[in-house]
Amino acid sequence: MPNCRWKCVFVLGAAFFTFSTFIYGHYYELDFLFHFGNDLQQRGYQGQVTDEDVKEGLDSRMLVKPTPAQRTITHRNFVLQEEEETKTRQEKEVTCSLRWSIHQHPKLHNLFNFSVPVLQWASSFSPSEWQRLQQHLPPYGWKGLPVEVVNSTLALLGEEANRDVFPVRPQGGCVRCAVVGNGGILNGSRQGHAIDSHDFVFRINGAITKGFEEDVGTKTSFYGFTTNTMKNSLIAYRAFGFDKVPQEQDIQYIFIPSDVRDYVMLSSAIRSLQVPWGHDRGDLPSKYFGSHSLAKDFKMLHPDFIRYIKDRFLKSRLLKMTYSHLYMPSTGALMLLTALHSCDQVSAYGFITENYVDFSDHYFDVVKKPLVFYANHDMQLEAQVWKLLDSLQVLQLYKRAAPLPMATAG
Repeated sequence: MPNCRWKCVFVLGAAFFTFSTFIYGHYYELDFLFHFGNDLQQRGYQGQVTDEDVKEGLDSRMLVKPTPAQRTITHRNFVLQEEEETKTRQEKEVTCSLRWSIHQHPKLHNLFNFSVPVLQWASSFSPSEWQRLQQHLPPYGWKGLPVEVVNSTLALLGEEANRDVFPVRPQGGCVRCAVVGNGGILNGSRQGHAIDSHDFVFRINGAITKGFEEDVGTKTSFYGFTTNTMKNSLIAYRAFGFDKVPQEQDIQYIFIPSDVRDYVMLSSAIRSLQVPWGHDRGDLPSKYFGSHSLAKDFKMLHPDFIRYIKDRFLKSRLLKMTYSHLYMPSTGALMLLTALHSCDQVSAYGFITENYVDFSDHYFDVVKKPLVFYANHDMQLEAQVWKLLDSLQVLQLYKRAAPLPMATAG
């Protein structure tokens, strides 16, 4: 009888161990999927692999309900299969994704923060956000701006095109972007074809292309500006041929919200109305943007993004000066860093380099004019940042030796 009892206990124990092992194995695999599935859902997964997913070796297949055949894969085989597929995908992304490259560099990983929203749109406004951004003056916040102006303007930006620089990313490869500044280094550069060969081209302020196609190309995908810089460029560079801002059919306009003028101009453009009040009262937005009056044609940088750029990349000594309130990153710097937070590969043309004194201020100058530094931008700091990012292969900065001497403005 004792022998029977111990045999029964042994048999029952073995049966329980076998059953529990079977259950535990299936439960563990399901829990593994459930855990990461919830994690992705909490991140607002939209069908694209996020930076954190890449780091953890996850992709969209983990959200697909497995077939009966797939359910027979053991946990070990499942992990091995995922590791192999992740390795293949990561090897492909190493040669393409800027974000992936930045994640691999400790210093850059701490410098770049891709969770900061690049653009503000309809969902950016709320009572709590209004209170939070009241702590910072434009372009770094909403302090001093009329609440009804900010609210009503952002309410017009309710489409996916207003939320992201690329709401739908092109399929089949890297997103290659060129950001074209207006520096004299481009005069005689013959970079037009190289610029136009990019998937998207960002231009700024006095973006003159007519007569300079060989050097700067003709393609414009995004035009970045503040209302002030746009209007000043139309006045200052009219004699050089800049009589209107780019108005290509598929162009996107990126407003930099430097003050209330930008909110009012943007609102008027989408409503197809004259600017009702303020510095630009009576202006017709169609004078600047042509037939572009749909919300999808416009974007606006987020104050958090501009403040993050200032604090992380361009924290200038000018911020300690008497006129510190005038300082902000240049239009070119903001567009270049917008591209760096949106594209896979970025090339910068016409930006300040170490040998800037060898070139004229602008590529369209008839006679050589020296680059003049003002208190509102720190161009020398920007030059150091572009040089660093170029040396780390985060961007490709166009550089060249001094050109043949040109006449100097007298």
